[in-house]
Amino acid sequence: MQWSEIRTRYPDQWVLVEALDAYNESDKRILNELAVVDTFGDSVDALRRYQDLHQQSRDREFYVFHTSRKELDVTERPWLGIRL
Repeated sequence: MQWSEIRTRYPDQWVLVEALDAYNESDKRILNELAVVDTFGDSVDALRRYQDLHQQSRDREFYVFHTSRKELDVTERPWLGIRL
């Protein structure tokens, strides 16, 4: 599903989505195809569910967004490790 379709189907909600088709372009993550995993009335519940799923399936790409966002702007941030 495209983001515009998700916004139409789930107005004014927090959505937990999985990226099914995505790629990097410069420092941006472009999300072409998304699947709605669940919807929530508040961000706290959405982020808890995100954490649970992320722990279970680290190889899958999950995001939490509010459908009031007109466009998705996901910036890739390289992992900053700490050397001791």
